[in-house]
Formats: sequence, structure tokens, C-alpha cells
Amino acid sequence: MSAEWSGQRVRLGYAGQGASIELRPTPRAAPYIHDPLDEYWKVGITLPDVDMAFEQLSRAGIGVTHPRQFLDIGYMCHLTDPEGFHIELLQHTFEGQQPTSPGKPELPLGGGAQIGQITLRITDLDAALTRYQHSLGMRLLSKQVVANRDFTLYFLAFTDEMPPEVDLEAVQNRPWLWQRKYTTLELQHLTGQGQCIRTSTKQGPGFAGLLVDQVCS
Repeated sequence: MSAEWSGQRVRLGYAGQGASIELRPTPRAAPYIHDPLDEYWKVGITLPDVDMAFEQLSRAGIGVTHPRQFLDIGYMCHLTDPEGFHIELLQHTFEGQQPTSPGKPELPLGGGAQIGQITLRITDLDAALTRYQHSLGMRLLSKQVVANRDFTLYFLAFTDEMPPEVDLEAVQNRPWLWQRKYTTLELQHLTGQGQCIRTSTKQGPGFAGLLVDQVCS
């Protein structure tokens, strides 16, 4: 990623239409410890060749899980940054499918990397869809029920594009989604009983929020 500094803050990202990540120092020195009920879950980086990215990171001594096909969602692996925030590397295509490009070993992560998803957890689906679809004008692109995990994934974006299959639950749409040149907002809707989302405190480490920039003509 490229870095753009502003005082003590740094904005990181890739060139193109994708989102960027802004890192800010926290006044409290307590470490960040992720919880499965945190509002913020992860940033997802999409790329052509997860195996190549895994090999690069492993050779550099960076802890990363072995790539695997997770159900009918995608081919992926995971790591954490130095502060403990989760990062997912997600391939454009499923395991065994033709890659979108051969990858370039001389480039970081094999080249073609992009911030593909920012993932938040929710329990009130109607309120979330009202906010992001109706108030902010995002389009719902995919609904992915994750069997036996008590959650469903919803992907939204600022786009006029429509998935190739009209059925938003169609598995065929998923590799298409991982190949978009813009970032999607991924909502993990927790469907288990009595679950309460944990939000970050203003002074503590963790997720600060989303900033949507709009250019008006």
C-alpha cells in the first residue's frame, strides 16, 4: 500500500477506486484485543493468487494461515497486523478455478491487490440496510448464508453494477464480486440469540468509524 501522512495520522491504500485505511494513534496504551462480537471485524484484500501471497508472507516471517477454500464463499487465508487487527486475503476465483492473472512474484502479494471489503458486524439487519441502502444509496450485491455458523453475509457498494445472476444468493456471483475494482461493505449479520455487539470506546484502541467521501458536481 502507499502511505499518505497528515500529522500523526496515516492513510494507507492501493491506487484505484478502492477504500483506504486511516490509522490514528490512541491516547490509551492498552493493547487492542479482538473479540468475536466486536463491531469491526476485518479488512479484506482481494488479489489474483492467494498461494503466491502466502508464500511471500511466509518467507518474510509473517504469520499467516494456510490458504483454504471456505465453503462456497472463497479461497482465502488470514493474518493480523502488529496491533492485532484482522486481515483477510481473498482470491478473485475459487480454489481450482482459472486465476484472473498469473501473478507476479516480484510484486507485493503477487500484484493486483486491492482493498476489497471492510467488514462490520450487525444484529439489527433492517436498521443496517435502511442506513446503507436507503440513507446512503448503496446497492446490495450479494447475500451469503453461511451454513452452521449463525451468521449471514451481506455485501453493499456505491455502484450501478448488477451481479451476473439476478438471485443475490447465487454462488456464481461470488467470484464476480471478489473481482470488483471498488471496495464493498461487508455486513456480518449475527443471527444467534442474545448476541450484543461490542463497540470501541473513544479513548481506547479499536475501530473509529467509516468516512464516506462524495464528490458533488
